[in-house]
Amino acid sequence: MAENDISIIHPRPSSIVAALYTLRDLNVDVAILHGPPGCSFKHARLLEEDGIHVVTTALDENGFVFGGRDELSSLLCKVNEMFDPKLIGVVGTCASMIIGEELREPVQDANLEVPVIEVEVHAGYPNNTKGVLIALESAFEAGVIDEEELGRQKVLLTEATNVEKRHGAASKEYLVPSRGDLKYKVAGKLIDCLKEGKKCLTIMNAKKETGYMFADITVAINEVAKELGVDENIINMANVDENLGLPRVRNHATNIMNDFKEKGVPIHEIIGGMDEYPITGEKVSKLIADKYSDFELVVITGVPHAIPMDNLKEMEVISVTNGPRQVFPLKDMGHDHVVVEIDLHPKTLGVSHIVESEFGATMRELAKDRLNDSQEES
Repeated sequence: MAENDISIIHPRPSSIVAALYTLRDLNVDVAILHGPPGCSFKHARLLEEDGIHVVTTALDENGFVFGGRDELSSLLCKVNEMFDPKLIGVVGTCASMIIGEELREPVQDANLEVPVIEVEVHAGYPNNTKGVLIALESAFEAGVIDEEELGRQKVLLTEATNVEKRHGAASKEYLVPSRGDLKYKVAGKLIDCLKEGKKCLTIMNAKKETGYMFADITVAINEVAKELGVDENIINMANVDENLGLPRVRNHATNIMNDFKEKGVPIHEIIGGMDEYPITGEKVSKLIADKYSDFELVVITGVPHAIPMDNLKEMEVISVTNGPRQVFPLKDMGHDHVVVEIDLHPKTLGVSHIVESEFGATMRELAKDRLNDSQEES
């Protein structure tokens, strides 16, 4: 067994779901799950809030024995009539893949003019990034993305897997979920540091649409710093390059950058695209070493465990994640405070503007209370 290839016994993300989200990022209009009606139900429902139709062939016991070629072919024709899609995705499931269903045959039977991305995937892969890769390779075959983008995505997926093995959900056999540190205590500590005049780095290293809420923390820190008259002590980094990523991912970056500008929050350093969260670490480390080594406080949001600790050891590190199983790995890395934004992902689907976070709201209210108390005392 290779180093860090360990048996993971806590639940982990599904390759099927990863394929569905990748189809979403490719702007498919309809995604068909070829399998039982309940497969990936939660995410299928959430994705419909994000602007795509998700339907199922609803295979039953009879389909498990005799297959569902006719059902899939018929459903392809039906969704073409119902939704007039420009792009369709078909995703396999454990059931359809185990019985040996081939997606290309029913797609050929349907004989549609609209392009169809066929993703023959199940949930039995050790890394959910496999579902992303299969979807992207199928998209390339369908002419939806070019070879250069496919190659770029392969690099990102390899490093995303490595990040999880080093300090993420695949770093230990079993990770205990945790709600993290109390938000009001961490917010209080952050406000105290700002009042003391400490220089603060904010680093948003968010995965795709989750950035809509992680960006709010950057905004809240800048708002509080401005109220305290110390906004010159804040430097903001964010992975919001609008020219990188699949179509929907680039759009997220544009929306978030527009909101930053509207709220008067300067982004001093753009550290990559919104799908480049696994590879931003090296750039961030170099920026800190070259320009910001005298900073005393850093707040990292999104995927904090992708940022190396090499140049952060002399700083107080606050990190914000949406993964309850990420708390203890971040503590092990040396993060002083870890905050969890529970249910962040459902709240950032189908939106196009920054969404208020619990930590950001806590920071704003606590700062307001403390400012009011100071004014009353004076």
